[in-house]
Amino acid sequence: MTSDHNKEVVHLTGRKLGYARVSTPDQMIDMQISALKDNGCERVYEDRGCSGASNDRPGLDWLLDDIAPGDILVVWKLDRLGRSLSSLVHLLKALMDRGIGFCSLKDQIDTQTAGGRFAFHIMAALAEFERDMISERTKAGLAAAKARGAKIGRPKKVNDNDLKDIAWRHRDGDKIDILAIDYKV
Repeated sequence: MTSDHNKEVVHLTGRKLGYARVSTPDQMIDMQISALKDNGCERVYEDRGCSGASNDRPGLDWLLDDIAPGDILVVWKLDRLGRSLSSLVHLLKALMDRGIGFCSLKDQIDTQTAGGRFAFHIMAALAEFERDMISERTKAGLAAAKARGAKIGRPKKVNDNDLKDIAWRHRDGDKIDILAIDYKV
């Protein structure tokens, strides 16, 4: 009988399936796809305009439906798969429980090895820490700007006089879609 830490790592021999994601539709995804294909991915699933924190990622859903025991899920970078430590750990554990490997090219994480599994946990924790720090700095910057009297958010499309005119015209029977066209909003 062997203990868990003496278990031999099983090297997966199935397909490599890639996943690429960009947060906004105007971002370029080509670099990720090229890197995944260059590293032997038979197929690359993609999501464009999807946050890593979102649960609505059809490309990832299709990949997870297609991937099978022995396959390896490959991403260009860890943050392409998810943003929070808990969701990444949950997903990776579910994959490993199904006999599916994971590889992050830029982060040099390969869950087929003990070192790779360890590196995954460290990198995931650091990625979440970095995201939290960015969020805190952004909130602090917005608060400081508000304290200085800066207007935060999108500029107004119509001024106060236009708003009064719109209200009167609407009360007089003008339809909202006509008012929107007239005032370019």
